[in-house]
Amino acid sequence: MREVKLPISSNQLTLLSMGVAAILWTQAASAAAEDMPSTTLQTITVTANTSVRENVQEDSVYIDNYTPAAQASHLSDFLDVIPGVEVGGTSSVNQRVRVRGLDDTNLKVTVDGARQEGAMFYHMGDITIDPDLLKQAEVAVGNNSVTLGNDAIGGAVAFETVDAVDLLKPGQKVGAKLHAGYASNNDELLTSATVYGAPTDNIDLLAYYGKRDTDSGEDGDGRELYEDSESENILLKAGAYIGEDHHVGASFSRTDKEGVFPFRPDFPSRSEPPIPQQVKRDTYTLDHNFNPANSLIDIDTTVYQTETQILRDSEDVGNFDFDAKVKTTGVKIENTSVIDTSNGRHKLIVGAEHYEKESEMARDGSATANDDANNTSVYLEDQWQIGKLTLTPGVRYDRYESPEFVAGSSTYDNVVGAFAASYEVAPRTQVFASYTELFNGPDLGQTVFNSNGEGIYVNNDLKPEEGYNSEVGVATTLRDLTIADDALQLSAKYFRSNIENYQQFMRTGSRPGRFGIDCETGAIGGDCQGMFNSDEDYKIDGVELAANYTTRDFGMGLSYSRARSEGDKTGNSIPSVSGSGADSGDRYMVNLDYAANDMVDLGWRSTYVASITDNQGETKPSYDVHDVYVNYSPRQFDGLKATVGVYNLFDETYASHASRLNTADATATDFEMGRNIKTSLTYQF
Repeated sequence: MREVKLPISSNQLTLLSMGVAAILWTQAASAAAEDMPSTTLQTITVTANTSVRENVQEDSVYIDNYTPAAQASHLSDFLDVIPGVEVGGTSSVNQRVRVRGLDDTNLKVTVDGARQEGAMFYHMGDITIDPDLLKQAEVAVGNNSVTLGNDAIGGAVAFETVDAVDLLKPGQKVGAKLHAGYASNNDELLTSATVYGAPTDNIDLLAYYGKRDTDSGEDGDGRELYEDSESENILLKAGAYIGEDHHVGASFSRTDKEGVFPFRPDFPSRSEPPIPQQVKRDTYTLDHNFNPANSLIDIDTTVYQTETQILRDSEDVGNFDFDAKVKTTGVKIENTSVIDTSNGRHKLIVGAEHYEKESEMARDGSATANDDANNTSVYLEDQWQIGKLTLTPGVRYDRYESPEFVAGSSTYDNVVGAFAASYEVAPRTQVFASYTELFNGPDLGQTVFNSNGEGIYVNNDLKPEEGYNSEVGVATTLRDLTIADDALQLSAKYFRSNIENYQQFMRTGSRPGRFGIDCETGAIGGDCQGMFNSDEDYKIDGVELAANYTTRDFGMGLSYSRARSEGDKTGNSIPSVSGSGADSGDRYMVNLDYAANDMVDLGWRSTYVASITDNQGETKPSYDVHDVYVNYSPRQFDGLKATVGVYNLFDETYASHASRLNTADATATDFEMGRNIKTSLTYQF
């Protein structure tokens, strides 16, 4: 079935197409065949015959209709609004997405369906994309479906770039969109142009080019956050309908950021001399959909390749030169069938995927070091609706061949299952529960440590990460509470995840936590580096709550999220690559939006994160951040929109709990920017 975009406020939603009503960026669910209040806020994506359960466990941000996302330069500018999601890192070369404390090495991250695999350098992030390319970001908060697959213990983040059909007005053949933005804190200047068209009724084309120039910013205390960079972004897309049943598409996207950064970018205030660095991502996709007038056939096929690169030239400032690359090539095919029987309706999803990921490391004066891994999987899921009850069993088989210099090319054959249920206990009120088994084969090692096995303990006995994710929750919508056509949407979830054989990398060195590995036995303590399984299992418990009240011109959203991890032997939280525990303090969000008229829209967002103290007595301090913004679209200039936003209004000095944070050393903390005034102008014609 073809996807449709619905405002949270609009249209008649059937029970099966009930979505996560994420107005004002919080999760809730709605289900009814009544009109929802009208608003121009965030939209969500629903698909005909989508199950209730999968939507109340997902959330999405539609970029163009969410002001902080439309002005974003960093993924934290908009993904943080989803309960359970946090993005660390101040610079875009250092952005790391966490879902319930698990970072993006444990998430399935895609751009237009193309997997973004591998970790390259622990002082930098692994997701390279400029928000100006994006149309939408969908997040699976936790793994609740066998369709996600390997490398998705914590869930998934799917970025989708803009298409020509999203921009073309009815009857329009050719159009363009010009965008310019400026941020005061770091003198960042963004300029971009998009040209799109439909030369015939069955063909659409799009070309985008953007540049973003960034200087050093400062935190709330005036500390310099060093950066001097230029980035170039390119997006090319083409799509065509062939007859009534086939659609083919192709895309190329690039984010290329080059400049001078601290040699450890997550220490932006350190006094060490910065060095030239380049971070680049190229993604190619080919897709085909076959959807005849037959409810049994709706086949999506995607072929993709992504290559991400970090290139460093220290210019004789220490020995920091390297050229690190990770390339992922894959194909995925999936068919959706809708079958009506006397015992209810079945939505059957069957699919297969194969992908290979390769890492390459080059340093001056040494041979290129490589490693690779691959995965082949097949899966089946049945969303079976029986009146008010929906049952969703699923099964998946993975055959994973591990990296040679991590786990000796060991092959893992694994079968996981999942089961979920939802029930409409009252009109517009759903209860749901799910249980999903988890599997994650040994990943590529950090590319910066590639050495073709030299100084590496190859762990032939390394076990895959396994476990489960379970959730229970309720979602309801109340209508006409105070005025006609208002709505109050409420949702609550409790979750528990269990992870066995958690994989960690042990380094050599004289610093705390770097004990090395015995090169012969694999015991902790020695002259080699390598992967090992933790000797304790971890559980993650938490809750996510949301309440949203909307009228035709006003919206208010409240959300609360909490996630805590704990080892069964030490009580310690899951370790993090950023140097501290993975847990974050409880997060509270308040969001207001008011459409004064059809020209002016005002918004306010408040985020409070409570302090948290880990099992070692280390405390991440609390912070309270406020953002305000206004949009103006004059009636006399159709297609013109001006936006002004003040982010971190009260100049708070803080570091995200998902960032590198050292309370004893401010120079080893990745502080967020202080007050930042952003202005932007968009003209679409």
